[in-house]
Amino acid sequence: MNVRFSPATFFIVLATYLFYTGSATEYDIITGSIVALIVSFIVGHWLVENELKFFSPRRWFYAIVYALRYFFIEETKTHIDVAKRVFTLKANPGIVRIPLDVESDYGKVLVANSITNTPGTVVVDISDDGKWLYVHWIDVSTLDEKEVKENIVAYFEDYARKIFD
Repeated sequence: MNVRFSPATFFIVLATYLFYTGSATEYDIITGSIVALIVSFIVGHWLVENELKFFSPRRWFYAIVYALRYFFIEETKTHIDVAKRVFTLKANPGIVRIPLDVESDYGKVLVANSITNTPGTVVVDISDDGKWLYVHWIDVSTLDEKEVKENIVAYFEDYARKIFD
């Protein structure tokens, strides 16, 4: 059995523990640290391949910029678009195939989750080789792969590469 301490996993588990308990008392920090220590020894080697990537300030900066833009700008724009389509009954739904250029599994998950969490799009499948996403799109305005990629994936993929690759 491969057991090693993973500082990145420790900090992620501790932050999650403190977030969900809703407090940072001495008791919560000690209890959370014990739980985080146990989890980081048991599963840390599976979750984090390169500890240095996790502690990179540049990657954290891009993750914060991504989250702020995604939740406050991209989500707002797509909610408004879907609301307009509901009231006007204008939709041209279909499934499109989109090339995926992200290398890491975490990056692929970020892209797929971001697409699925955005109103009007849902990832229905990813190819076995991880190079294509199949997305149900509320408004298939084009079938050109480059245009589809620009409309749906480009923003997510750019940040996924900056954060994870």
